[in-house]
Amino acid sequence: MSPASPLLTSRSSMPSAYDEWRLLALLNLFRTGIAAGFCLLYLSDHLLSPLGSLHPVVFFKASLIYFVFGLMLWILITTRTLAFNLLVYAGAIIDTLSVTTLMYTSGGIESGLGVLLIVTISTSGIVVSQRATLALAAFATLVLLTQQFYIGVENIKQTSYPIAGLLGITYFASSLLVHWLSRRIRETEALAQKRGIDLANLAQLTQHIIQRMQTGVVVIDQFSSIRLINEAAAHMLDIHQTVAELPLYRVSPDLAEQWQRWFQDPAYIPNPVPLPKLHIDILPRFAKIGESEDAGALIFLQDMAALAQQAQQLQLASLGRLSASIAHEIRNPLGAISHAGQLLAESTHLDKHDLRLTQIIIDHCKRLNTIVEDVMSVSRRRPSQIELLELQTFLQRFIAEYTTGLNIDKSLLGLDINPTDLRIRFDTSHLRQILVNLCDNALRHSANATARPRVILQAGFDPSATRPHLDVIDHGKGVSAEALGHLFEPFFTTEASGTGLGLYLSRELAEANQAHLSYIGRAGEGGIFRITFQDPRRQFE
Repeated sequence: MSPASPLLTSRSSMPSAYDEWRLLALLNLFRTGIAAGFCLLYLSDHLLSPLGSLHPVVFFKASLIYFVFGLMLWILITTRTLAFNLLVYAGAIIDTLSVTTLMYTSGGIESGLGVLLIVTISTSGIVVSQRATLALAAFATLVLLTQQFYIGVENIKQTSYPIAGLLGITYFASSLLVHWLSRRIRETEALAQKRGIDLANLAQLTQHIIQRMQTGVVVIDQFSSIRLINEAAAHMLDIHQTVAELPLYRVSPDLAEQWQRWFQDPAYIPNPVPLPKLHIDILPRFAKIGESEDAGALIFLQDMAALAQQAQQLQLASLGRLSASIAHEIRNPLGAISHAGQLLAESTHLDKHDLRLTQIIIDHCKRLNTIVEDVMSVSRRRPSQIELLELQTFLQRFIAEYTTGLNIDKSLLGLDINPTDLRIRFDTSHLRQILVNLCDNALRHSANATARPRVILQAGFDPSATRPHLDVIDHGKGVSAEALGHLFEPFFTTEASGTGLGLYLSRELAEANQAHLSYIGRAGEGGIFRITFQDPRRQFE
């Protein structure tokens, strides 16, 4: 997923500069069209009455000058040479003077041409302030009354001051009404724009959260086709392509079957779905989108390893309390028995058979004490401190420390890493403890089978599973079929001196780091214990 875009911010409630200039251009187109129409009517000798009834030639010249001014304003608007408000005022003044002149040549206010000024003044009120709108309306009213007075001086029968007054009132009323409506529209538009930006930010934030969730989220439609999937779900389902309209059964038949069962019976409790490539199980949960029967659904996918880790923490807490009781109730009497056996062995009145019995007591006391220590080590284990590790560097350091501690040759532990820059996410102390247990077993079984212990640590990356792994390979006889099913059970061992907690503890430590420990049998060629790590690209709490 690409990084989230920055959140949007709301703009001013005033219309944009593009909208203002566009409105001014439309108003100029109106005035230019009116002037051009009047000129064409005169030139075609089809002037409609009362246009130009008093002074036809003056009517034509006024229309022509009006048209020329319109063209000039068009150039100024296109090039935006002058300020916007200045062009608005200039256009309104030109309209007022031109229209009143055309009214004069057409018989005055009875010509009806004064209505044209309503368009100009009202439109100007959209883009200028209320005070400027009233000023333009007042200017138009004064020019109208002056024109009417001038006509009255020439011919008293042509005067109609009441109509001129009503027309002037119309100028004021229309300009104020349009200005108020435009302001309300702008406020509504700004509010809608702000709500739209809020919704876009909320959708973007929701998408960001969903994509970053460790729980997989899949949205399917009523036809079981995937419509949306987040990064965690795509990783779990091993999807590396565009998923639009991709049927769910093609991605995971088991998951599709679980969905069909839940769809038919919403009370159905889904079972975990195994993902062999990732060596994990996922637990699906379903929820309908909407109330209709044909609505889609949300599928939540949770990695069972994370759930197992939480359950394990609760288990460890209980085991810790149990271990405290074990330490008090078993170790104290066990210590007394061991001490009594040692004192008894020091007696000079015992024959060799009795000494043998005392030695058996001491040996089994030691073994019981070892079991108690192992159980307590499980319960006392601290929570995982997962970090990003360079596997090659860690293994080289581990081999050096391990061979030095056992005082053995470093050549007994081979190392093979491909690629060499492989990185994992794991708790270093937990991984070291797992490898100690596995290497101890591997060296012992290799020595028993070949008389020469030899262990290979082989790390790699499986592209199909997108998860790194580490193999601990021995050259022993391998694990028998009978023992394979009990290999990781606590207290199961094939060795007389073993406690049976080493492999169990190793798997528990692996699960605590969202990894998986498994055994890969090799008939007659020894065995392989594989640690499949979590994807280092994922971030776990």
